[in-house]
Amino acid sequence: MWRVVLGAALALAAVPRGAAAQNEGALRAAFEGRTVTVRIDMPATSQGVDVYPLDAVPLDVREVAQRLKDNGTALRIGQQAMVTKVVVKKNSHIEFQLGGGGYGTLGDWSGSTVNAVAAGETRAEKALRDSIKATSDRGQRQRMQRELDAQRSARERENARAAAEAQQANAARETLLRAKRVESGSRFNVRFRQGIPPEQLTPEGVMRALARWVDFGAATPAGAPTATPVVKDDATPAATGIAALRKGLLVEQVEALLGPASAVGESREGTLTLVRRTYRRDGMQVVGRFVNDVLIDFAITPR
Repeated sequence: MWRVVLGAALALAAVPRGAAAQNEGALRAAFEGRTVTVRIDMPATSQGVDVYPLDAVPLDVREVAQRLKDNGTALRIGQQAMVTKVVVKKNSHIEFQLGGGGYGTLGDWSGSTVNAVAAGETRAEKALRDSIKATSDRGQRQRMQRELDAQRSARERENARAAAEAQQANAARETLLRAKRVESGSRFNVRFRQGIPPEQLTPEGVMRALARWVDFGAATPAGAPTATPVVKDDATPAATGIAALRKGLLVEQVEALLGPASAVGESREGTLTLVRRTYRRDGMQVVGRFVNDVLIDFAITPR
């Protein structure tokens, strides 16, 4: 009797794993490479947005807000993104990755924090200090004290300079990381507390689970909330030129909006090379700073 029950239990336990593997292929075929529109701001991290479709409150808005605050926004409400990967994780959740799946996956560059090492008292300073204690000549002691003070001041200035360079390098690193996070997309994690039900391991099930936060277009399943159509007034064209400028654009994208740079210069911030490009358009001057051809900040002033 126990052998029969144990055999049946093992057989049942094997079914979800096989079904998950089989249905992951169906989910990938249905979604990967397809473009969808998000109905929620998506954080710029591989943590993404957790959705529990079977819970009374399927989305923790405060958790999403905290992730947006900590990591910035990768995708904004109404923005389109390509589905780059769909993965079934064991029997707990489905990853629905958009635009790269979010920053923080294996291989993403994070850089290294620059730490300034403060130099301590030099041997020359110590020798002067000992000589001051040993001499009884007041004039000589005063001269040595002035020399010692000058050496200490020079060392402290060098320590302050090194600390400032480290601070600038870390600020530039954080700016670059923010830009990379924005470019790396985000994801939805469709989670189930008691295992993934078979009906959820279908394209229709995934679309029903995410319908409140993703517009799948014409393929939105029956019974799911439909997206409010975005009506574009022909009299209001898409933003162009300076109005379309934003951080995270590449050099070629900026120059497609503003034209060629009228001036280009370079500077160093720690280990990073910052390229400063100046553009003139529509009576305005735009000065942008780039790291690795990515726009990290810009200023617009009247020309």
